[in-house]
Amino acid sequence: MALQLQFLRTLFYSFFKSLVGKEVVVELKNDLSICGTLHSVDQYLNIKLTDISVTDPDKYPHMLSVKNCFIRGSVVRYVQLPGDEVDTQLLQDAARKEAVVSTR
Repeated sequence: MALQLQFLRTLFYSFFKSLVGKEVVVELKNDLSICGTLHSVDQYLNIKLTDISVTDPDKYPHMLSVKNCFIRGSVVRYVQLPGDEVDTQLLQDAARKEAVVSTR
């Protein structure tokens, strides 16, 4: 089980590294959605965004002055990716490999 979790973490880490410099929307578990440029991601799936904005500035006015942020990986609910930047064939191949590993 731990090996499978490590494989998934490595898979997502490699995938997000390929999206550095692209616009993403990160939705947090507290319902805050932050749009920004993916600056970096680490092996714990912590995310650093630059040039950020919030999708609901009326609800989170204190975030209007923030330009860069670091997001702990454990508080991320979803990451919305730019559709034209995602290699779906690569994702399908990785999912197949993960399925093979999990059945062993």
